[in-house]
Amino acid sequence: MIRIQSLSKRFASFEAVRSVSLEVPKGAFLVLVGPSGCGKSTMLRMLAGLETPTAGTIAFGDEVVSDGDAGWGVEPSKRNAGLVFQSYALWPHMTVAGNVDWPLKVAGLAKAERQARVTEVLKLLGIEALGARYPNEISGGQQQRVAIARMIAPRPGILLFDEPLSNLDAKLRVEMRTELLRVHRATGATSVYVTHDQVEAMTMASHVAVLNNGEIEQFGSPHDLVRDPATAFVATFVGTPPANLIPVGPDLELVGVPTGAQAMFRPEHLRVSDKPRPGAIALEFAEASPMAGRTMITGTRGATRLTAVVDEAPDLAVGDTIYFALPSEPAAIFAASGERLK
Repeated sequence: MIRIQSLSKRFASFEAVRSVSLEVPKGAFLVLVGPSGCGKSTMLRMLAGLETPTAGTIAFGDEVVSDGDAGWGVEPSKRNAGLVFQSYALWPHMTVAGNVDWPLKVAGLAKAERQARVTEVLKLLGIEALGARYPNEISGGQQQRVAIARMIAPRPGILLFDEPLSNLDAKLRVEMRTELLRVHRATGATSVYVTHDQVEAMTMASHVAVLNNGEIEQFGSPHDLVRDPATAFVATFVGTPPANLIPVGPDLELVGVPTGAQAMFRPEHLRVSDKPRPGAIALEFAEASPMAGRTMITGTRGATRLTAVVDEAPDLAVGDTIYFALPSEPAAIFAASGERLK
């Protein structure tokens, strides 16, 4: 449904997106995830038509909607795509029903048809009782539902979300993730969702593109990224908690692995103790967090930070020495530059 080829975007001397290529099947829920400044929002804006690529093309189905090499793009209103902003961007002088009705009115639909569609989407989002209220009379979560209802009202084939849950509290974010996926399934549209929160990415996506410095580090299913990370960056960015990377050197020698490479160990494979063990790494105890019936233990020493997920945690105070025992073999090996070696 979405085909991106050699897509780049430059702002003066800064290249925000660098030769990105990927294909998104119809009906997929693609999440673009990465740290701040990685290029994910710029990519979404190019998909929406709010930015013209410097190079490369974007196609929706069989139609090219942006061509950076030729310097043109189809207008945002003609792309059969809807966009929800982080700020919701509701019209404050219009009621909830009026906000949802507006894009239908612009599209030239008859009044009766518009009213029927407004009622339908308000019911789908569970806000049919709010139709006569104004945005300042409803909560943030309700405003988010109105923004989504307005987006899907014209039945776009592509739904674009720019960090839509970042203004909500933690409990409401979890609830709205479920709501967004329900709306996605109900519409049958192809969705692209931008977030810096890898938990959102891994729980919502059918496909994930991990971006870093304007490039895609890895594209695949959430399961693929966690079980088989392609780069050191992906290994330490996805997962709850993410994997541990330890430089191979004096503190960790592995047969056949060059000094300077990085060994990956999964948190669930590490063991911790308050007593020294042969080969264990001594760190300062930093924190312990309950996690689905188990405990996540973190230890630090200088730039080194290790996390283990264990059934029982030793009784330690912050700053006490804690020993991390590693499995006999790492789950993966990465070069110092980040690419995967094994």
